[in-house]
Amino acid sequence: MTLPVATLDHVVINARDDMDRAADIYRRLGFTLTERGYHSLGSMNHLAMFGTDYLELIAIPKGAKTGRLDLLEFPLGLNGLVFGSEDSAITYSALSKAGVPIEAPVEFTRPVKVDGKDRDARFRTVRMKAGVVPYGRVYYCHHFTRDLVWRDEWRHHANGVVAVARALIVEPDPARGAKLYADMFGPESVRDIKGGKSVVVGNSRFDIVTEAALRAEFGDAAPEAEGRKAYMAGLTFRTVSVAKAARTLQEGKIDGAVQGAGRLVVPARQAVNAVLEFIE
Repeated sequence: MTLPVATLDHVVINARDDMDRAADIYRRLGFTLTERGYHSLGSMNHLAMFGTDYLELIAIPKGAKTGRLDLLEFPLGLNGLVFGSEDSAITYSALSKAGVPIEAPVEFTRPVKVDGKDRDARFRTVRMKAGVVPYGRVYYCHHFTRDLVWRDEWRHHANGVVAVARALIVEPDPARGAKLYADMFGPESVRDIKGGKSVVVGNSRFDIVTEAALRAEFGDAAPEAEGRKAYMAGLTFRTVSVAKAARTLQEGKIDGAVQGAGRLVVPARQAVNAVLEFIE
């Protein structure tokens, strides 16, 4: 059976149990967020929708005793990289035959209000087994109701963002970290870059680099390791205008952003522990 093609569905910022703060920050960063949604699994979210992918803020309610309590086990910041699946049953079968350590698909829902009516968005995910990924959560998402998720009224952002261009992962041994993706998508999806490896993911890429390489590119804007040897560090967004993004950050009173040639960097301390880069 042919391996799945790597396409980016969405990336996830873990707000743990402080969604109000995270949503306020990302709105001030210039993202238009959907209304707060509540999953049948017990988590809640806001989405920033782009052309074919999106950013998700996820959390659990303060004081929750049940539901997605596993989110409290991860630090604040980027902790989910999600691939697209057109058919989760086929994805699961193909990866299982390839020896990729994945769990059986899990289905869940989230109510969505569209045109004044409540409807249920339905999803099925295929996740890596526990312990396979040391730096967060990597999984596939199969959307049964794409029309309830990708809607034009949610795709317009004050910062001009239109897509996720890159996710950054820190691994002491990037070659070892890249092996999972070679098994998932074939070795041709992985290439060498300075300081590590890069995985081609549709129009995006996942860069797996050493901490030294991350610090060389982002300096003190990079997130704190907090004792972790491997972690998801940040995101690069494509915007229609870096100048527009810079104005939005100024209006949102986001301090510490540094603008350079064709790029704008927001320190992790200003973006829920994930360094953000805006490029044209």
